[in-house]
Amino acid sequence: MKGQSVLFLVIAGLVTLSGAPQPGLQPLKLKPLPLGGIRPTGWIKQQLRIQADGLTGHLDEFWPDIKDSGWIGGKAEGWERAPYWLDGLVPLAYLLDDPQLKAKVQKYVDYALTHQAEDGWLGPEKSATGKYKARDPWPVFVMLKALTQYHEATSDPRVIPAVTRFLRCLDQQVTDRPLFEWNRMRWQDGALSVYWLYERTGEAWLLELARKMKAQGYNWEAHFANLPHKERVQKWEHESHVVNNAMGVKSPAVSFRLSGSEADAAMGRKAIDTLDRCHGQVSGIFSGDENFAGRMPSQGTETCAVVEYLFSLETMIQAIDDPAFGDRLEQIAFNALPAPFKPDMWARQYVQQANQPVAKVSKERIYTTNGEKANVYGLETNYGCCTANMHQGWPKFVSHLWMQTADGGIAAVAYAPSRVSTTVQGVPVSIELVTDYPFSNKLKFVVDVAKPVKFPLHLRIPGWAEACSLFVAGQGQRAGAKAKTSRFETVNREWRGKTEVLLAFEMPLRLEKRYNNATALWRGPLVFSLKIGEDWKKIAGEEPHADWEVLPTTPWNYGLAIDEKNLSKSVTVEERAVSRNPFNQAEAPVVLKVKGRRIPQWGIEKNAAAAPPPSPVSSSEPLETLTLIPYGAAKLRITEFPVVK
Repeated sequence: MKGQSVLFLVIAGLVTLSGAPQPGLQPLKLKPLPLGGIRPTGWIKQQLRIQADGLTGHLDEFWPDIKDSGWIGGKAEGWERAPYWLDGLVPLAYLLDDPQLKAKVQKYVDYALTHQAEDGWLGPEKSATGKYKARDPWPVFVMLKALTQYHEATSDPRVIPAVTRFLRCLDQQVTDRPLFEWNRMRWQDGALSVYWLYERTGEAWLLELARKMKAQGYNWEAHFANLPHKERVQKWEHESHVVNNAMGVKSPAVSFRLSGSEADAAMGRKAIDTLDRCHGQVSGIFSGDENFAGRMPSQGTETCAVVEYLFSLETMIQAIDDPAFGDRLEQIAFNALPAPFKPDMWARQYVQQANQPVAKVSKERIYTTNGEKANVYGLETNYGCCTANMHQGWPKFVSHLWMQTADGGIAAVAYAPSRVSTTVQGVPVSIELVTDYPFSNKLKFVVDVAKPVKFPLHLRIPGWAEACSLFVAGQGQRAGAKAKTSRFETVNREWRGKTEVLLAFEMPLRLEKRYNNATALWRGPLVFSLKIGEDWKKIAGEEPHADWEVLPTTPWNYGLAIDEKNLSKSVTVEERAVSRNPFNQAEAPVVLKVKGRRIPQWGIEKNAAAAPPPSPVSSSEPLETLTLIPYGAAKLRITEFPVVK
C-alpha cells in the first residue's frame, strides 16, 4: 500500500518523481472518517456504554472542576480539566448517539463559542484560581481537539470561524511571546488543529503558524534521537515527564507533514523503540511515575500517558502509514487501557503496574514523585488530571478503527466489532466487522455496496500472527506464512451487493523475556496475568464514585514451571463466551492454565512487588495449577513471572 500511496501523491502533484516534497502540507496517507462514520458494536459498544454510565457520563454532575469549571464561567479550575473531559466526551456521545451526553457536550461548546474574546481568544484568560498563567495556549489546544471532533459530527457553522479567530490570535501571541512550559512541550497537539483548519480553508498563514510553533516547541526529534534519560529519573522535570513523552511521540509524524522528510518518519518508529528499550512495560506503554522509571515491572505508568500514547499512535499511522503502529495501538488498548479502571468505570488509578499484587494507601512508595494514593482506585486519588483526561481512550480508539486510503480504498487499522459507513466513488458502502477479537481469532467482514464498485480493502495482518487464512465470498485467497512484521493484506475487487470476507489468525502462545529474565505469556494481542483474589475496601468518598483499596486474598508470588521451548505442552487455553464486560475479572473470556510454584523469598518492598528474582529460580514449594487472565481484567496482577528450575 505504501507504493500505491506514493503513486497517488505523484498523480496529485504533491510530490515530485524524485520524492522531494512540494511546499504545503503533506496529505495524510490514511485518512480517518468523520466522527460518526464508525459505529461500535458487540463487546466494545458495551465498553463505551459502561464508560458513559460511569465517571465520564456523570463528572459534570458532582466534580467541581467540571461542574463549576472556569470554561463555563464557574469558579473552579479553568485550565485543562474541562477541555480534557470534553476531548473524550464528544466522541463518546456521538459514537453512542446518546441524547443526554450530546446535551452535556452542547452546554460546554455553546459557552465556549459564545464567550470568545473580541480578539479571538477562547476560554478563560487564566484559571479561576489564578494558579495558571494568563493566556496559556495549552488548554485551548485541548479544547480545539474537542471542537474539531464536534464539528465533524455536527457541521456546526460556528466552529471554523471560531477556530480561525483563535489561531489568528495565537499567531500574534507567539510572535510577541513564544511558547512556554506545557504548551512548549505539547506544541504538536496544537499543530494538529492548525492542520485541520488548513485542510478546510487552504490559507497559507496557517502553515507559517505551524512552523513557528515547531520552531518554538521542544525538539522531540532530537530528544528521541538520543534520549537524555535512559535510566530512572529521580526528580520531576518536563523532559522526562511520562505524559509529555506520550504526547511527544507523535511529534515526528506532525513534523513529517510539514517537511515530507523520511528522516522525520523514521524518527517516529525510533521513538517507540527507544522508549521500549529504556522504559518499556509489557503492556506496550512505558513507565512514568510521573517521570521515566525504567523497566522494572512494579514501576507505575499514569493513566494520562496511556490514553495520550494511544492518540499519538492514531495520529502517527495516518501520516506514516506503518501497520506496526496498529499492532502497538491494539496492544495498549486491549491491555493497558482497561487495566486502571474499576470494572464499572466509576474509579481509576493514577498509575498502573505490570506487577501489582496490592493497591493500597502507604506512605512508603516505590515511586519517585507520586504520593501515598498513587495506585489506589478512586475519583481523584494522587492527582485529578487523570480523572479529567482518561475519557478519550476508548472513544478515539473506536473512531480510528477504519480509515480511508490514498488509493481510494478502506483500511482496517485495528480490529474490534464495528460498522463503518462511507462512500467510495460516490457509492454508499458499509462494512460490518462481526468478531469477538481480541478474545477470538476469527473476524467476519460483511461488505455491502449500493451498486457495483471496485475498491481495495486493506486488512492489517499483525506481526505476531504466525499464519492467517483469508476467504472472500467463500473462496480462499491466501494463507499467509509466518509474518515477522505486520503488513496490510489487500482484497482488490469489484464488490457487488453483500460479500463476506473471513479472516482468521493463528494465535499460538508466545513467550517474552522481560526484566531479570522474567517471562510474560501472550496470546494474540493479549498478555496474561495471574488471577489474584481481590478484596475491594472502600476508604473514602461516596459511592459510586468512592475511593477503594484492593487487597489480595490469595498468594501472588509464583514462578512458572513451563517448558519454554514447547508452550503448548505447558499451558492450556480455555475460551469462554464474551460477556458484557470482558475486562471484569469474573467474566474473563480467555483463561490460561499453567503450573507454578511459590517463591517464598519474593516479597513486598515499599508497598509493591519486589523485582522478580532472576530466572531460573529454585523452589521446593508444591506444584500448583495457576489461572492467568487478560491483563486488563486483572485489577491485581503479576504479569512478569520468574521461571522455576
